[in-house]
Amino acid sequence: MGLFGKFFSATWWNGATFGTAFFSRRHGSQVGKDAAGNLYFQHKNGEDSRRWVIYDGNNDGSRVPPIWQAWLKGTIDALPDEAMPPRRPFEQPPLPNQTGTFAAYKPGGSLGGGGVRPAATGDYQAWKPE
Repeated sequence: MGLFGKFFSATWWNGATFGTAFFSRRHGSQVGKDAAGNLYFQHKNGEDSRRWVIYDGNNDGSRVPPIWQAWLKGTIDALPDEAMPPRRPFEQPPLPNQTGTFAAYKPGGSLGGGGVRPAATGDYQAWKPE
């Protein structure tokens, strides 16, 4: 989205508008950037603990990595690069929310998953009030 689109965009869920970017630069200082391109800000006033993120693309909280999520919520005070141990080789990178996409989990027997629903086993007895 170009400058014109950011200035006149009324759809905040498609990314940061001009006003959000202007507010962030004026009242906050950028403290970091993650691999997805999201920018993280903290209020310039040292006593104020407000923190926020400007997404690079759609505004979806699941696109924020867990270490930055901990920083945003105040679980850790130091920046994630300083406070967290290095990533282990067996750890997979976090994925954004897959709901509503073709990659979403669909168990066997569900309408979207295809297949046949397992038959009832007959071991269920309904409760009857006395």
